[in-house]
Amino acid sequence: MSNPIETLRERGLLQDHTDEASLVEHLATGRRTFYVGFDPTAPSLHVGNLAGLMVMAWLQRAGHRPIALAGGATGRIGDPSFRDEERALMSDEEVERNLEGIRRDFGRVLDMSDAILVDNYEWTKDVTVLEFLREIGKHFSVNQLISREAIRRRMEDREQGISYTEFSYTLLQAFDYDYLYRTYGCTLQGGGSDQWGNILSGVDLIRRRHGAQVHAITWPLVEGSDGKKFSKSAGNAPWLDPDLTSPFQYYQWWLNTDDRDVERFLRMYTFLPIEEIEEIARAHADDPGSRMGQRKLAAETTRIVHGDEGLRAAEQATAVLFGDAPVSQLSDEVLAMAFEQAPTAEIPRSELEAGIGLLDLMTRVGASKSNSEARRLIEQGGVRVNDEPITDSARVVGPQDLATATTLVIRVGKKRQYLARFL
Repeated sequence: MSNPIETLRERGLLQDHTDEASLVEHLATGRRTFYVGFDPTAPSLHVGNLAGLMVMAWLQRAGHRPIALAGGATGRIGDPSFRDEERALMSDEEVERNLEGIRRDFGRVLDMSDAILVDNYEWTKDVTVLEFLREIGKHFSVNQLISREAIRRRMEDREQGISYTEFSYTLLQAFDYDYLYRTYGCTLQGGGSDQWGNILSGVDLIRRRHGAQVHAITWPLVEGSDGKKFSKSAGNAPWLDPDLTSPFQYYQWWLNTDDRDVERFLRMYTFLPIEEIEEIARAHADDPGSRMGQRKLAAETTRIVHGDEGLRAAEQATAVLFGDAPVSQLSDEVLAMAFEQAPTAEIPRSELEAGIGLLDLMTRVGASKSNSEARRLIEQGGVRVNDEPITDSARVVGPQDLATATTLVIRVGKKRQYLARFL
């Protein structure tokens, strides 16, 4: 088998690991089972979680079996790692809703036909407090736990401190690793670098309980060149769920990558060969204005998460909104994606079939404050219906003017667009 640890290193996806020689040999001498967990703190995973999914995908491509863990139990507790304040506890209903979204997101990057999907609530919900303390708690030293940086930082905050609930999180995560080791033969856990202490707790627990050596890796918490971490709390990480972040929005987010980050993100967030990435980086450095690197990054990352169809829709929407592609070639869905920020008015279909004066329509969709203003805009040559420049203020709009099955676009100047949707 290939050496996935070296692959992760050259892709910028490796930060901490247990003994490397032992880990490399372990992965080279058989098909191993590994796991990564994600707590359901939101209805979808986001770009901040994507590094972890890429690590899982590279290990899977090297022949190893992933366990994708959705943290129905740990999500009900809250991870204190490097947080300044305690997470608000979620209701059971909210946790279940979020779990459904996260399960779907795993399949956007991983081959779920060769993966195991689990929820740690399954093996924790029936464990009593006494059982947990006797079987798990006795193996942990409080002195060792409070020396962990994530916990120590919270304990040093006299106002906030840390609750016993969150203090117990690392034991629950260690219990997960122990259970997956016993049930599936899982011998490798991965996580973001802020999880290193929690992961080592699991490694130590398995050694103490079973006398076995298991392994751990982490990847760096990704920041842009502006120093901001990709996270939902920072508001700079689009969702992987297309219902929350459309393929067009997702594509545009990557298209706006800083020049300084292009090569690094091509390594981390695509499956392109390193040699091709280096060639793209050289070409981009020679002509940054062409944004070749950003376009390749946006295309590949969108393809991974949203597939070829999502990429095609994103590129079509981009060509219409920022290029010269005709609106009439779009489907209803792609047109809505391209103009998702545009004001939209829904109008009965019967009115369109009877014919609507363009002046009245412009006022109804918000393109003008009055019919007289609409007339003035037309006379100044600043109005288009879909792709057609309008010069006749007496123009009547009918079904033949639809750009798609239900919608037409009114454009005022170069930057203002309005949608009229006839249902």
